Amino acid sequence: MPMRKGWLCAALVAALPGGALATGLEIDIAGEAEGTVVIDLFQDVAPLHVDRIVTLAREGAYDDVVFHRVIDGFMAQTGDVEYGRVGQDMRYAGRGASSYDDLPAEFSDLSFDRGVLGMARAQNPNSANSQFFIMFAPAPHLDGGYTIVGQVVDGMDIVDAIKRGRGQNGSVIGEPDRMVALRVRDDDPVAPPAAEVDQGAGN
Repeated sequence: MPMRKGWLCAALVAALPGGALATGLEIDIAGEAEGTVVIDLFQDVAPLHVDRIVTLAREGAYDDVVFHRVIDGFMAQTGDVEYGRVGQDMRYAGRGASSYDDLPAEFSDLSFDRGVLGMARAQNPNSANSQFFIMFAPAPHLDGGYTIVGQVVDGMDIVDAIKRGRGQNGSVIGEPDRMVALRVRDDDPVAPPAAEVDQGAGN
């Protein structure tokens, strides 16, 4: 299969002088999905957003935060460190943010392909804070309108198994899957061949 545009762009960014993609992230997921997802973070593409995710991960702010909005064939959203933690009232999940200020948009030419990690926001383009989402499938209508911060390089099968939302706008009914822990990596996780990225794309 042909290499997706997002992977090609990421490779070009990585080849720039000084090096891009300087850190990675490991996300331990529990629930219907069980396992670890490895993310390559695009520091040179969205430095402010990557720094925010890394900061919150190192603080443990994402631990036990649920995937509150999961739409089959689209994406799984998480990262509400204010209202989205296990044991809280899930009716409010998705409305919260961290104690840090919202971030200015860092839109790029990268595409929202399968496995891409993007930052969630409200109508204001400069309103991303702590929430992010992982794409189940390509969504070109998001290109240039949301900040891309990384790409799954291992564990996409785990992402595919995340419990789907059956409520309004993809809200998860009952007990959502959750991020048990996030660990920051100082190395650059290696992307798999494009054929592996495409496996399960129709799930």
